[in-house]
Amino acid sequence: MSTPPPGNIQGLIGEALRETSELARKEIALFRQEMVSNVRTLFIGLAMIVAAAVFAVVSLLVFIDALVKYVATLVNSEWLAALIVGGGFLLVALILGFIGVRSMSLSNLAPTRTTRQVRQDARALSERVSG
Repeated sequence: MSTPPPGNIQGLIGEALRETSELARKEIALFRQEMVSNVRTLFIGLAMIVAAAVFAVVSLLVFIDALVKYVATLVNSEWLAALIVGGGFLLVALILGFIGVRSMSLSNLAPTRTTRQVRQDARALSERVSG
């Protein structure tokens, strides 16, 4: 980029407009990239919640099976094994559910890097104009 001679106001305005346009284009590209990443995280969270639901249903079925075996046998320890397995599935479901809910937070969708970059660029432009 060639710098216009000092005192050429039209050249200075033209350069400022070009730089502002380039900056806006870069900010929009950063915003798009960050939003794509945030939406991808949202879908991963949704998949975790679906997986948690599957594990919860399986654990419910195992608990029901444990209760049936307990009532049927009343002496044998087969129900204890079923309860342990059902408890394990329930634990996995809870962990996946908490991870999914945390990743689906609306605050994760906010374009924080873009906002920070726009503030920095605005400060730099105001310093350049005033300086």
